[in-house]
Amino acid sequence: MEGVVDHHLRHLLTRLGGIDLCVTEFVRVTDHALPRKVFLRYSPELDPQSRAPAALCPTRVQLLGSNATALAENAARAAQLGAPGIDLNFGCPAKTVNKNRGGACLLDEPRTLYEIVSAVRDRVPTPIPVTAKIRLGYADRKGYLDTAQAIFDAGASELVVHARSKADAYRPPAYWECIAEIRQQLPLRTVANGEIWNLADYRRCVEICGCSDVMLGRGLLATPDLALQIKAYHRGENYLPRPWSDIAAMALDFFEMTSTAYPAKYLGNRVKQWLHYLSRQYPEARNLFTEIKRSRDYCHIRTAIKRHALGQATLSTIQGI
Repeated sequence: MEGVVDHHLRHLLTRLGGIDLCVTEFVRVTDHALPRKVFLRYSPELDPQSRAPAALCPTRVQLLGSNATALAENAARAAQLGAPGIDLNFGCPAKTVNKNRGGACLLDEPRTLYEIVSAVRDRVPTPIPVTAKIRLGYADRKGYLDTAQAIFDAGASELVVHARSKADAYRPPAYWECIAEIRQQLPLRTVANGEIWNLADYRRCVEICGCSDVMLGRGLLATPDLALQIKAYHRGENYLPRPWSDIAAMALDFFEMTSTAYPAKYLGNRVKQWLHYLSRQYPEARNLFTEIKRSRDYCHIRTAIKRHALGQATLSTIQGI
């Protein structure tokens, strides 16, 4: 998720636990090889000597673009740097990405997808998985079987399917039955994604599509311990969801990590964006966002978040006003 799940947030979410694998924000590839520093900026996990916060689980490097040769070259470079996997993004619905022939716009071109995945697979050492993420189509949900077939034929190790088309954007529902159809047609490891906000959604998703694994995006941002809830469910254990004060403490860490990592004019933007997602699960997050949304003052933002982390929210926050 570009602009959201950076290495700071990956660190915090994996530190909480329950996550087996992460993927970086997408690295844009045009027509040339990118320098090492670009890969390390997106994925400090590649540098054992890095002191930057990073995911505490394997993290695949995600590439986005349409130039098969350049993507293959950059995939090979990422593999040389130690990437445990290469992921190809064919699912991003953003207009600025699509108009530059990246992401979901390529879903109408199965041949192009085949050429990209094949070229990357040829350049990346065999033990390193090459995976792809797709949506069910661009303007509609009609071409996903052809898309999946092309990716399978090109040698992909795994396919993540966001169960909506680009035109569907993020509007519910997610069409999990289409993932089941892909699984029935192809012997390709398939991971379900889309509209998994809670444990009940997860259970319905796996029941419908039959996938053993899911990718959590916005659902994990809204409920940071969702992966832990799923793990507890599989172990047959009762699980007590984390209280708001614990999540606010994570938000405080996130603010402090990112306050000097990005230009001062963007101070607080990252934590405000996360609070937007958290407000779906925690009413207190909405109140905290309202309190700090116009502030660029470090002390004001930090004090407000810290008060929530210490369980000292204002009366209006406690009452959900």
